[in-house]
Amino acid sequence: MTKVKICGIRRIEDVAYVNTYKPEYIGFVFAPGRKRTVTFEQAHLLKTRLSNDIKVVGVFVNAKQEEIVSLVNAGVIDIIQLHGDEDERYVASLREKTAGVSIIKAFVIDNEAAIVRANAFPCDYLLLDGGLGQGEKFDWKLISKMERPFFLAGGLSADNVNEAIKTTKPFAVDVSSGVETEGFKDSKKIKHFIDKVREEI
Repeated sequence: MTKVKICGIRRIEDVAYVNTYKPEYIGFVFAPGRKRTVTFEQAHLLKTRLSNDIKVVGVFVNAKQEEIVSLVNAGVIDIIQLHGDEDERYVASLREKTAGVSIIKAFVIDNEAAIVRANAFPCDYLLLDGGLGQGEKFDWKLISKMERPFFLAGGLSADNVNEAIKTTKPFAVDVSSGVETEGFKDSKKIKHFIDKVREEI
C-alpha cells in the first residue's frame, strides 16, 4: 500500500487532523523563511500531541548538522529530509552522527539527467518533486521506471493522486498545499486525500 506524508504541519489543529486520519508520516519544516516553518519549540510541542504511530520527517535546507542532530536526539523527528545542496560527504557525516535514522534526499525532476543523479545518491529514500516545495507537478512519465523507493511530491491533490500512484508506483505520496484552504491545513481535504490513496487496496 502506498504510504502518505502530510507535510507542513505547524498548528495544534493540524496535529488533531492527522491523528484522526492517520497518514504514516508528517513533515515539520525547519528551513527558515518559509510560511510553514516551525521552531524547535513549536515542533517539540506538536510532537507531544502527535499519535505515536505517525512518524515525523524533519525538512531541512542546507542546515547545520548540529541542528538536525539535536532534533533527532530530542526525539522530535524520526526521519531526516534534505532539500538543499547537501552532497554525499554531508550525508556520510550526518549518518555517523544519527546512526539508524533514515535520510530522504529531494531532487527536482526536470529531465532524465536528474533521474541519473537521484539514482546514484547515497540516501535511504528519494523525494521527487517538480520544484523545491512549491507544489509544482512534473512529467510523471520521466520516473515510470524508477527502481529506488521514493516519495512523490509536487502538485498532488485528491483529484490526481490515484493517477500519480498508477503511473509512478511510489513508496509514498507527499502533499502539503494540496490539502490546504487559504494557506492552512483543511481537515476535509486531508481526509479526502488519504481516502483516495487507500482506494487502491
